[in-house]
Amino acid sequence: MTSGVADRPDFTVRVADERDVVALARLRRAWLEERLGRTVDDPSFEPAFAQWWRSELPRRTFWIAETGTERTGFTAVGSLNVVEIVHMPRPGARGGAIGHVGNAFVIASWADRGVPRALLARAVAHARERRYRRLVLAPTPGSAPFYRRAGFAPAGETLLVLGPESAAPAEPRERGQ
Repeated sequence: MTSGVADRPDFTVRVADERDVVALARLRRAWLEERLGRTVDDPSFEPAFAQWWRSELPRRTFWIAETGTERTGFTAVGSLNVVEIVHMPRPGARGGAIGHVGNAFVIASWADRGVPRALLARAVAHARERRYRRLVLAPTPGSAPFYRRAGFAPAGETLLVLGPESAAPAEPRERGQ
């Protein structure tokens, strides 16, 4: 059950809710600062994150890994989300859906304690419960071996990206031009 709580000796993974917006924003900030090796001064980030969270919540499921107790309080140590992409139906077939794993992050000191595996296990269970046709992700070079060990396989050359620096496709010409 993806809405339940999975307990480990030193951390818990559960579906995140409105109470977790601040903790998820802290994790997102920590993700960037860990990669840059410096703090990022952006006081507008947290409100922007909260707005993004609320707009994405209808189509995403977020999990949070945390340590602590009711008595001592909880500290978020990792998170991951899955966005549901519903495909358009076509004659003779219904659309179905896929899940896209995104924004996975675990604080470095927790990465070797089973947190990444526990977060991913929740996403995989969620995908099975939702009967997704596939669960996809775009791993970083450093995280790709982890996902391969978890059973993910390269999908070939089917995904192409047009970045903002790329030349835009030519506008189609109207008839008579």
